Amino acid sequence: MVHQIMKMKINPAPRASSSSSVIRGCLRWWKLVAIVGTLVGCASVTADTPTPSDPVTAAPADSRMQAKSRWVAVDWDDLPGFTQDNLFEAWNAWLKSCERPREPWIALCGDVRRLSIATDQAQRDWMRLQLQPYRVEGLQGASSGLLTGYYEPQLQASRIATPQFQVPLYQTPLNWVAGQAWYTRNEIDTLPQAQAALQGRAIAYLANPVDALVLQIQGSGRLHLTEPDGSVRLVRLAYAGTNDQPYRSVGRWLLDQGLIRDASWPGIKAWLATNPQREQELLWSNPRVVFFKEEAMTDFDAEFGPKGAQGVALTPGRSIAVDPGSIPYGTPVWLTTAGPQLTVQRLVLAQDTGSAIVGAVRADYFAGWDGAAADLAGRLRQPLQMWVLWPK
Repeated sequence: MVHQIMKMKINPAPRASSSSSVIRGCLRWWKLVAIVGTLVGCASVTADTPTPSDPVTAAPADSRMQAKSRWVAVDWDDLPGFTQDNLFEAWNAWLKSCERPREPWIALCGDVRRLSIATDQAQRDWMRLQLQPYRVEGLQGASSGLLTGYYEPQLQASRIATPQFQVPLYQTPLNWVAGQAWYTRNEIDTLPQAQAALQGRAIAYLANPVDALVLQIQGSGRLHLTEPDGSVRLVRLAYAGTNDQPYRSVGRWLLDQGLIRDASWPGIKAWLATNPQREQELLWSNPRVVFFKEEAMTDFDAEFGPKGAQGVALTPGRSIAVDPGSIPYGTPVWLTTAGPQLTVQRLVLAQDTGSAIVGAVRADYFAGWDGAAADLAGRLRQPLQMWVLWPK
């Protein structure tokens, strides 16, 4: 929920011509200030006003405060490249957000739908009229942050275990309770009691355990699934929960041991190709395991990504994952980044989150589901700036 810092407002004191009873009353209220911190009748101070002892960085008068960020009002001309973006692509993502709108967007979704067939200029004019841009900053004022990427893997899989496909992808165990720590990845692979709890809970089997790890890290994926009768169909595995063990980056594990310099997924896979005997050790360095649920995919579903934390399908290049303590779900965001992997100035929608997406100016860019998306997501790590676009 957006929380605006309210400025202190002091009502005028009684005029000298006021009666003595009013003056005495005001003096009594001034004495009460030391006790309750507010003036009633003579003055009023909002309850949200920080006291001198509050450890809160003073915010500009034209800012809005979030739990993990502050938004500073700017002019539309301050948004780099705002007149150049192809808004039609972003509008499709905005329409998705309007399938499950939250306040204060509910009142504007009718206009968003109506403008879906309008020109870019009409859409831009409407945004300028209805929305106010705010630069997203950390609580200490930093306006530059980190952009990474994620994608939806596409993998070959089998409904049953075969000599080629032996790596299981599980639904939640029968004795699983959300929010309670369950067995680690190592324990799941080695302890009989963990294996017993997962008996009959495999949804499908992959050929490569590293692909299974990647699928779990991304949180969802598309499977070209071979059924026992030999037929093949496309299904989606969506996030259902985790074992509530801490997430540990396998790339960081390799870096800390001085084994690699390139901690991208291409770099990790290159290291594994020359060190296959250490594959299990690498996998066990991350104790977190993700459980899935199976979803049918129509041809129409295949045109969109998986559902994010907002509960709507993600749009490649126009959906981002954010820290909801900084930016609420469903918020349109102007994003800029320039680097070796991606240079864009564009409108995106905050529609997802992730365990590693923490902080004020922090985003994960949904790249899609093809090979180019996998390559971009695996390498993307560069600076970004963001501006939220909020109803006036």
